[in-house]
Amino acid sequence: MAIINIRVTDSDKKDLEEILGQIGLNLSVATNAFYKQVIMQGKIPFELKADPFYSKKNISRLEKSISQLNQNGGTIHEVINDD
Repeated sequence: MAIINIRVTDSDKKDLEEILGQIGLNLSVATNAFYKQVIMQGKIPFELKADPFYSKKNISRLEKSISQLNQNGGTIHEVINDD
């Protein structure tokens, strides 16, 4: 058996252990399941993609909106609670 060391933030480790614990897994079992799926599928078993919020197009749109708000002001609306 091989040993692999992986560095993650303390908060990520804590969050991951909590989520995995809810489904009855620990880090070692979940990591091994991930490796087996990579081997079986010959690829990472989920899609990796950039968050569209941080796309150049959206950042440009947000900057334009901020500029318009700074120049013209905005309208304040009350928050509607559906509780």
